[in-house]
Amino acid sequence: MATQPIEFHAAARSDVGLVRSNNQDSGYAGANLLVLADGMGGPAGGDIASSVALAHLVPLDTDTHSSDQMLPLLRDALMAAHDELSDRSAHDPALAGLGTTCIAVMRTGNRLAMVHIGDSRAYVLRGTTLTQVTTDHSFVQYLVDSGQITPEEAEHHPNRNVVLKILGDAQADVSPDETVREAVLGDRWLLCSDGLSGVVSPETIGTVLADTQDPGDCAEELIRLALLAGGPDNITCVVADIVASGSYAPDPPQIVGAAAVDRHAASRGGSGAAARAAALHTSAPSVDDPDDGEDSSPQPRRWWPLVSAAFLAAVIIVSAWLGWVWTQHQYYAIGNDGRVVIHQGIPQSLGSWQLSHAIEVTDVQLKDLSPVDRQRLTEPVVRSSREEIDDYIAGLEESAARRAELGLGGQSGAQQSGSQSGGRS
Repeated sequence: MATQPIEFHAAARSDVGLVRSNNQDSGYAGANLLVLADGMGGPAGGDIASSVALAHLVPLDTDTHSSDQMLPLLRDALMAAHDELSDRSAHDPALAGLGTTCIAVMRTGNRLAMVHIGDSRAYVLRGTTLTQVTTDHSFVQYLVDSGQITPEEAEHHPNRNVVLKILGDAQADVSPDETVREAVLGDRWLLCSDGLSGVVSPETIGTVLADTQDPGDCAEELIRLALLAGGPDNITCVVADIVASGSYAPDPPQIVGAAAVDRHAASRGGSGAAARAAALHTSAPSVDDPDDGEDSSPQPRRWWPLVSAAFLAAVIIVSAWLGWVWTQHQYYAIGNDGRVVIHQGIPQSLGSWQLSHAIEVTDVQLKDLSPVDRQRLTEPVVRSSREEIDDYIAGLEESAARRAELGLGGQSGAQQSGSQSGGRS
């Protein structure tokens, strides 16, 4: 008896939370691929790290792979992301510690391949039974596995956020966990960052997964519960149902979090009690701020010798010049007037002074690219050298050529989204 064709019916949602200032998670829900990445490395690094992971994995969202290709492709994409992140952190001191967790699930036919590194989690709901199908690569999980603490003690352990494996600037082993399994009709998958699993119990997660029919509504409800629990971290959920092919109208891929166009969106937390408490915590005046009190007694006058002022001015001038030189060794690509344009510099300005300029209008046409690539190019795609940006453009050219071979090139945005979705709802 032939196996019934299946597909993903999926949605991705993300929220910055009530404490963090920026979203370092990235999530993706596509026709044949689900990805969740939780970046780390400070405000200058985590969002970059999770976005880089998505950039290497999302091109795999096609229906042209055989089942024996899935794990090697996923593994190679992860290692390419790891190499890029390690290189970035090695060349930029501001990105020291750059890294990300990652879970990716690829579908080919009725088989699913999954790779996992870090403490983000994947769950499967089958009927009313929720199963965690990943094992955290964390210090507390090691303590649990070695019998030193109980799972209950791990939930409140002071080192519960210490991750033993990540992609990026780490000396530890980066080999992912890998599995291949059957895609079972009726199963519901959840990929989530620890912004959800760290504050919402598995029992509650299972109840929401079982009771909320639409994947998008389900992800929104899980985020709402995490925000009610205080929202101390970014919260990202990718919910995917395994459904019979053709059950739903095709949807375009969804990108959320740091890799999305709306990555600076405010939290859904609104004006609830948890949001007010978080706002109070983050905006409370410092006790060290002399303007906080009412003591207005005059302070001793401070003056600097003229030579110190001159020296300081010289330092500022030299620093500004070195900063300008650095910007001119940076490059980025962006879509403009239907083509991909390469710029030298960084996509910023100081007043009317632009820190970049266009140096090449490439032959790559936006209409020949996948919806994911076109969406990424609505904002600058930054690389650290001309060689790296040329490699990125070469990758776009190869992708466009493959799409042309498949008869997908030159279609409208709506047609491309439908074609790439492969009938997924």
